[in-house]
Amino acid sequence: MSEAQSSTSRGLPPATSNALAAKAAKSTVGNAILVNKRQKGNPILDHVKGVPWEYNSDIVVDYQVGSTTGLLYLSLKYHHLHPQYVFTRFEKLGRNYDIRILLILCDVTEHQNSIKELTKACLLNGITVVVAWSAEEAGQYLATYKLYEFKSHQLIKERVDADYQSVLRAVLTTVRGVNKTDVMTLKTNFGSFSNIVHAPTEDLQLCPGFGPTKVRRLREAFNKPFYSTGQKPLNMNNGGIHPSAPVELESSLNGAQHIQEVERRVLPPSARAETIQLHRYSSPEWDMEHIAAQPRPGVDMELSLELNPSDEDMPSGHR
Repeated sequence: MSEAQSSTSRGLPPATSNALAAKAAKSTVGNAILVNKRQKGNPILDHVKGVPWEYNSDIVVDYQVGSTTGLLYLSLKYHHLHPQYVFTRFEKLGRNYDIRILLILCDVTEHQNSIKELTKACLLNGITVVVAWSAEEAGQYLATYKLYEFKSHQLIKERVDADYQSVLRAVLTTVRGVNKTDVMTLKTNFGSFSNIVHAPTEDLQLCPGFGPTKVRRLREAFNKPFYSTGQKPLNMNNGGIHPSAPVELESSLNGAQHIQEVERRVLPPSARAETIQLHRYSSPEWDMEHIAAQPRPGVDMELSLELNPSDEDMPSGHR
């Protein structure tokens, strides 16, 4: 009796049983694809070429194509008859494998809604969807996953040679609209990347295939400031204040109100508490006699300005 079967007989929880089963399967995995016995008679097994496979009743998936890769198989024809079956399999699968795949065999004509529903469910459960349109294609997917189990991602990564022209081509073709022919044209006319960057706009427009739009995009790429994602270039104005938008103030505000309004709109709350040296408007020159002479309707014409306190108002120590 295997470890997984003995755990089931002891009445362990299903999650523990599944974990032990996955562990047992990983310990026996080699060059062969492990096939769950429930898949016996599946026609896709006849199309697994170049890779050995063997039955294993301890795995929770239908096919184990790697030590950390488990694959569930679903026929859409069967899914239409038993729509809850695949969701039960998702629950049993849990998080046992790092890479979880649902291989869908599209063997019905009306498949759009079903694939859409299954894709949404797989996204919520962290499962990759692979759709095969024939049993032969499904078998090829199984064999390919096993064959490339230990292959590096470098196989599908773009290769850029280390020579100057290859690097120049890789850099300039990142600009929208610039192709390999344009790169050769620029190199022939200007020689180096530095000369291309510092070339006048008029000289760039003289090159064959370079119109105003392409030249403008090149200029934007050369002159755009470098900053990481999520950051914005700082605009140091007004002694460290960075206004995010133009500040429009009402003309009726006086000097002190103007400064307070600027601080309220521009500065963050933490900076408002600090003492910041800003340019403050000087107070206007008051002409008391002129103000007193101006008649104001509804107001007593007698202007009383007690600029100097009386003897009664002054403390005894200051008399």
